[in-house]
Amino acid sequence: MTDVLLKIDDVAKQSGLSKRTIRYYEEIGILPSPERSEGGTRLYRQEHIEYLNRITVAKEVLGFTLQELQHFLSLRDSLESQKAEYKKASDPKEQMEKLNEILAITDNQLEIIAQKIHKILSIQTELVALRERARARVKKIEEDISKKP
Repeated sequence: MTDVLLKIDDVAKQSGLSKRTIRYYEEIGILPSPERSEGGTRLYRQEHIEYLNRITVAKEVLGFTLQELQHFLSLRDSLESQKAEYKKASDPKEQMEKLNEILAITDNQLEIIAQKIHKILSIQTELVALRERARARVKKIEEDISKKP
């Protein structure tokens, strides 16, 4: 089975991203460069769309900046590489070494996510406190208004 090669219009439709964003991600190294036709047209594979979907989730769900996203994705690429090397390894010591590398990478990714969660919870705490102060002030003003003749 041969891979279907897609033009950027198709990738944009399937990923929900603009062509400009896709080209920008490629330019800054977040998205691996696709093949090119003889005329220079970018030719993407399904893996590119899957990668763009992972980028979108990391940006939207985790709130990553582009720099954080690059770091997180490089860890993910390293993780995939280590998983592939682990599967090739037959020596138990080599398998253990690869598993320890996988553990280190996943610990790093989990720490990045934990830091994001901490920041989100901190902002949430501030907003809840502000909301409660505002509600208390509204209640006080309502009481003051109702006391006036």
